[in-house]
Amino acid sequence: MEEKVYVSWDFIEKFMVEAFKKVGVEENEAKICTDVLMESDKRGIDSHGINRFKPIYIDRILDKIQNPHTKIDILKETPTTKVLDANDGMGMVVSYKAMEEAIQKAKKYGMGMVAVRNSTHYGIAGYYATMATKAGMIGITGTNARPSIAPTFGVENMLGTNPLTIGLPTDEEFPFVLDCATSITQRGKIEYFAKVGKQTPKGMVVGRDGLAKTDSKQILSDLKNEKAALAPLGGIGEELAGYKGYGYATVVEILSSALQAGNFLKMLSGRDKEGNKTKYHLGHFFIAIDTEAFMGLDSFKKTAGDILRDLRNSEVAPKEKQIYTAGEKEYLAWQERKVTGLPLTKASIKDIKEVNEKLNLKFDLPF
Repeated sequence: MEEKVYVSWDFIEKFMVEAFKKVGVEENEAKICTDVLMESDKRGIDSHGINRFKPIYIDRILDKIQNPHTKIDILKETPTTKVLDANDGMGMVVSYKAMEEAIQKAKKYGMGMVAVRNSTHYGIAGYYATMATKAGMIGITGTNARPSIAPTFGVENMLGTNPLTIGLPTDEEFPFVLDCATSITQRGKIEYFAKVGKQTPKGMVVGRDGLAKTDSKQILSDLKNEKAALAPLGGIGEELAGYKGYGYATVVEILSSALQAGNFLKMLSGRDKEGNKTKYHLGHFFIAIDTEAFMGLDSFKKTAGDILRDLRNSEVAPKEKQIYTAGEKEYLAWQERKVTGLPLTKASIKDIKEVNEKLNLKFDLPF
């Protein structure tokens, strides 16, 4: 197992904020972007935190396929809905503001929904759902992404990993947050496997020959060259109901493009006709539902908590220690990591060193 180096949350926050500012992100927006990335690492979701800081955000800004300044245009608005154009700015910034707006509308009218087009990667989807749970609301969000998933009975990259994420407030110390891709895994997880030298488990990725692929580094290359695709939830074909994951991925694709008249499927590849890097033009949606518009927050939280406790207290399978509910493992990860700090892999350390030198940040790195 790879030995990890632990750094303080204070250090990693200051480093990322300064790096974002150095490439042109305004300070208040740099803090939002950093907070979203740190939230992923705090929850133990290593595929969407510091591991993606350089390749997905810093490098894309430097490659001029993502704008560091987020200019947000309002395309349409009603009392309960809004449509925004992010003009290819920082996905985390427009998403934070979009969910804030959805929450405000829900406070007035019971429900609020905001759709976004021409955006970029927005980080951990659960961050925005949790914004709603903190306000005593149900939060729902989804985003499309560059083509990675093959439809059932297909082998071509067509759909993004398209998470459908839901957050529910409870009377426990943590909310119920279901945050997962509609594929068996997502590209970020495979990037993480490649960085730490691990094989991708069999059944997660299908090649053009219809067979499973496991070489993580080769998979990343094959995904770019459309020689491999991620399998939808349930897996390849119909035997384990892969059509369900395919169906949910399609729902997210439609809600992330049709509501806002945005791009979809192959249009999100990040490559032009000549194969050159280009802007992604992603779409997102955000829904907030006020529990006070129904039977009240306290009633909702207690019922939700009772359900989760009954599930966790049900009979545990032989050789298993316990049953978890969505959001619990992430809460436990934070209880540990707020004491130990953030664990960095060799690959993450390498990225931080490169950013520090390339941007001339002059940080005295603690490793």
